[in-house]
Amino acid sequence: MNLGLYMAQRLSAMVMVPLVFGHLGVMIYAIQGGLTTAEILERTMGSLWWFLFYGCFVVAVSIHSAIGMRVIVHEVLKLRGLALELVMWAFGISILFLGARAVMAVTML
Repeated sequence: MNLGLYMAQRLSAMVMVPLVFGHLGVMIYAIQGGLTTAEILERTMGSLWWFLFYGCFVVAVSIHSAIGMRVIVHEVLKLRGLALELVMWAFGISILFLGARAVMAVTML
């Protein structure tokens, strides 16, 4: 793996760590508070804060997972060069698209 990909994966991990702890904290709060799905959606709909929080999370996860999967696909399937790049770009963009749809579903009116 080249240095740029290595650094991008490490930086995305650094971004993800506080977001994971924040997400876990919110989940624990919601569960212990007995919030229903409707009550959670009432709090997240139209919120720029939650949109930015989970939007950053999705971007970081997309970068991190695509780079990690690139290494695994290279080792297991022996893909190289353009084929590897195309498969991993498709994977990363797919994860980004699916995550963005989920964020939009719970934060936008």
